Amino acid sequence: MTSFSLLVEEVVSMTVTGHDTGASRGTSAGTGADAGAVRALHGLEDGRPAVRLRAALAVGTTPDPRFVDKLVERSAVEPDFFVRDMLTWALTRHPVSVTLPRLLGEVRSEQASARSQALHTLSKIGDRRAWPAITRALLTDADDEVARSAWRAAVVLVPEEEEVALGALLATQLGRGGPETRLSLSRALIALGDAMASALAAAANDPDPRVRAHALATDRLLRDPDGFTFALEEARRVVALSAGSGEGGGSGGSSGEAGEASGSGESGEASGSGESGEASGSGESGEAGEAGESGGFEGARAVRRSGGEGP
Repeated sequence: MTSFSLLVEEVVSMTVTGHDTGASRGTSAGTGADAGAVRALHGLEDGRPAVRLRAALAVGTTPDPRFVDKLVERSAVEPDFFVRDMLTWALTRHPVSVTLPRLLGEVRSEQASARSQALHTLSKIGDRRAWPAITRALLTDADDEVARSAWRAAVVLVPEEEEVALGALLATQLGRGGPETRLSLSRALIALGDAMASALAAAANDPDPRVRAHALATDRLLRDPDGFTFALEEARRVVALSAGSGEGGGSGGSSGEAGEASGSGESGEASGSGESGEASGSGESGEAGEAGESGGFEGARAVRRSGGEGP
């Protein structure tokens, strides 16, 4: 029997027995609540996203530690961004003492989607006890969605004394992935503030034109948070011109090579649904975009700096 079936059986059993032998009114109220919980648990498995969304909302509205395992399990496989977002919210409504151990185990999952969603939820909870779980392996994960989630969690959870080291590690990822991935990394670096300055300056002189272009675009993003697409295009031109005049590092400085800095789709890809999709939360992982990725970084870090540990 699956863990889900066992959980439903437990709740149903409580419903049938009334949970205790107290006054009938109290028993009736408890029975109604448990019946609603059973419906919500079944709803999380429904084939219709709208039903799953309402079910996740119901579970989060009336949190119960017994449901945490099911919420985490469903988060790992849920295909709909909005439902995943609601599942994350539902988890933040439960006690950290219950959710944290379960999520820390999930970041070691062999399933990329499970790692990514668990990291995203940890970034929303904001409990610094999760920091040791944000390993180099996760921050450099070959799966872009896992890496993006790890970057977001890292800048929220990192202790102040380790920010410079984190900035140096994140800088090693400059130039990787498509536009959404590069924008996520730029925002993570910017969220570290002065702690990443030396690493970014070094990357701006890297022999790899993709790294140089991404570093320059990140620097420009500091001054114009809404202008990443333009900044990346400008940085590519600068790198191409420098390489053409012999000033840039590396041997392959043609504009075609520099164009790799923005992925395989040239400027058309950069101006497509990548950055704007991420900013609005409509990217594949989407986790980045809820409430604005950069705003989420700064808000969570502000809470952390003030001593808060998250919900």
